[in-house]
Amino acid sequence: MNSHPLARVAAFTLLAAAALGATSASAQEYPTKPVKIIVPFAPGGSADVYGRAVAVHLQEVMKQTFIVENRPGAGSLIGTEAVAKSAPDGYTLLLMSNTHTVNESLFTSKSFDLMRDFVPIAPINYSDLVLVTRPGLGAATIADLLKMAKAKPGALSYASSGPGTPYHMAGELFKASAGISILHIPYKGSSGARTDVLGGQVDMMFDAVPTMAEFIRSGKVTALATTGKTRSEVLTNVPTMNEAGVPGYEAVIWLGLMAPKGTPPAIVARLNEEVGKFASDPQTVRAWAKQGTTPMKMAPDAFSKFMQDDITKWARVVKVSGAKADR
Repeated sequence: MNSHPLARVAAFTLLAAAALGATSASAQEYPTKPVKIIVPFAPGGSADVYGRAVAVHLQEVMKQTFIVENRPGAGSLIGTEAVAKSAPDGYTLLLMSNTHTVNESLFTSKSFDLMRDFVPIAPINYSDLVLVTRPGLGAATIADLLKMAKAKPGALSYASSGPGTPYHMAGELFKASAGISILHIPYKGSSGARTDVLGGQVDMMFDAVPTMAEFIRSGKVTALATTGKTRSEVLTNVPTMNEAGVPGYEAVIWLGLMAPKGTPPAIVARLNEEVGKFASDPQTVRAWAKQGTTPMKMAPDAFSKFMQDDITKWARVVKVSGAKADR
């Protein structure tokens, strides 16, 4: 074997070029088998609904099966841990939300670190939340609700889809902003929480506008306020929290796609491109607007910074509110 230094450098260069070529080829061919998108939340919520919409689009444009698998539990930790342990080959993806950025400060003993063990692919969309109360509670406005809560601290309850979820943190932010005490009742998914508010077992809930709007219109719950900076185009007669007397309040639910760390950059770039095309397609924009949802589009690096900023934001809220990971 030739041991001359230049010969060794040349050989290494050839091997590196061959490896790069193989990676590029595999990225161009991707996907060659079914891709699994794990949704670490229960069926029926925003993450599940929009995760399936993205899966249908990717299946159509990439000519391969995209399977959505719900793995709810422990405030999204169960499904997220499963993805973290998966091979970084682009065939197991994570449908995530700002639950994940909250969990970075809410859960101190989880087995993964979001920004260390995953690579951001693309954001999908965001929705305002709406605070609704059960039938017969007797609170027609935020002022009514605050009066009731202050008269009997801890007597009122609010449901969420689990610890760390946007619904939970919206409630904690509300408690801290309004200076009230209401009991948090966590569920394993938003469907169970929603059912019990509709059924009158729990007093109130922050829920995504797209999933709660129909129940508001049919009079099954009372909408007190939305959580965005401006009024929802879907619920124009419902005031924002700021308008209703809780100044500075803002909370939304946003969704995105991630993959295990080490997933080839070319695959990440391809998925980012396709998700971005779907989210910004005029037909998608119109359809989502009718549901109260706004598309998001960012390159992977920009999405990474967005998530890091969100982690910092919610760490402050967790600290100020004293929120606990009550599984």
